[in-house]
Amino acid sequence: MFGIMQKKIWTQRTTKMHGVAQRFRSKIIHFLCVTPCILVVLCVQKSYAQNLENSLQAQKLVDIQQVDPSLLVELKYSTTDNFVKKDVYGELTRAYMQPMAAQKLAKANALLKREHPDLRLLIYDAARPRAAQWKLWQALPQYPERERRKYVADPREGSIHNYGCAVDLTVARVSGTRYEALDMGTIYDFFGVMAYPSQEGRLLKEGKLTKQQVANRQLLRSVMRQGGFSSIEYEWWHFNALSRKKAMMLFRIVE
Repeated sequence: MFGIMQKKIWTQRTTKMHGVAQRFRSKIIHFLCVTPCILVVLCVQKSYAQNLENSLQAQKLVDIQQVDPSLLVELKYSTTDNFVKKDVYGELTRAYMQPMAAQKLAKANALLKREHPDLRLLIYDAARPRAAQWKLWQALPQYPERERRKYVADPREGSIHNYGCAVDLTVARVSGTRYEALDMGTIYDFFGVMAYPSQEGRLLKEGKLTKQQVANRQLLRSVMRQGGFSSIEYEWWHFNALSRKKAMMLFRIVE
């Protein structure tokens, strides 16, 4: 009887140990299979970002923080916090623009700091290659092309971003090394009337935007226009340093 019990206990222990070994072996196999894939993806993203940066530099675009180190940069298309919910730029973290556009941006930021020492311009997007423009364009199949052009420029024609002459940005309050974007009434890349500068008066009367949200947008437009930029009808965050026609005359498109 004692021998039978010992055999039963030994069998249970052996089965348990076998199960643990199997699970451990499965985890090892999973690690060995998945880790190289992750490393490949990271290498591809890094390589793409490096190639993109090299392309921007080759066309004489400049890192805007080299022109004005106090500018804040948070490239939304280098994250998944954008309307396509995908990382479009890979590991690119620096924002590039044509030198003349970067100088205008620095001027606007200087005006903002002079009026409000605790505020800075926060850049969400700057120069954008046409390859990325296609990704954004194709991410909106639910809109007819005519409607789609309100939000994303047709890559066949080229966006002003593709020439390094447009910027998407907001205003942020700085405290030490931290910053927080001001409330503009919608998130960046919001598609709809709530983001239209042209409709702010009506939206304010209807209570859909607050006085503070409108004031924040007006502050952004004020310093950007004084800096030499023009705004557009459908996006409070988008500003152009040049018209598309002028940009096409002066610069090559970033592919």
